[in-house]
Amino acid sequence: MKVLVVEDELKVGEYLKQGLTEAGFIVDLTRNGLDGYHKAMTERFDLIVLDVMLPDVDGWHILQSLREATLKVPVLMLTARDSIDDRVKGLELGADDYLVKPFAFAELLARVRSLVRRGSVSETQTTLTVADLELDLMRRRVTRAGRRISLTAKEFALLELLIRHLDEVLPRSLIASQVWDMNFDSNTNVIDVAIRRLRAKIDDHFDIKLIHTVRGMGYVLEAPP
Repeated sequence: MKVLVVEDELKVGEYLKQGLTEAGFIVDLTRNGLDGYHKAMTERFDLIVLDVMLPDVDGWHILQSLREATLKVPVLMLTARDSIDDRVKGLELGADDYLVKPFAFAELLARVRSLVRRGSVSETQTTLTVADLELDLMRRRVTRAGRRISLTAKEFALLELLIRHLDEVLPRSLIASQVWDMNFDSNTNVIDVAIRRLRAKIDDHFDIKLIHTVRGMGYVLEAPP
């Protein structure tokens, strides 16, 4: 998987390049908007990590130009500003995700993997299956061992996220962003409550448990051996 990082801050750029490379990605790093735009338009990437505040052309203009050119590569925006207006602007211009500086690399890596995997899933895929658990994405139905399970819209979205990241530990902040479209507040237990309710429906009546807690890190849905 090949990632383009467009980041003018020297330390941040090198930090991202080293971390993503160690995680198994091929990484190209550019330090200004024009070079980043040229690379994005002339080479193939699976993901672009794009800083908003760049010395020549800001990330918003680059993102807009990429989308106007019908380039569909997933884009993760990085910015030091955490306002609702900025997030809305990014999404309206075609950003796929938004991460505020400073950030933990573990969270960035989880978001990168999420976007790359989302982009690689076949558009014709309508069913996700793990062991005897099955999600029908078209009919929004869930069954386990042939038994129909009723989920709320948020529970379905949460389960879909966990399955698409099978065997990956997802931090609470990523779950909050992807399912609730909000920044994670360490003082709220909304994620833990949602996981507990989902477990009650998905796992409690079955011998094999699929959803697990990784203390201090987050949650994971694991396929049985």
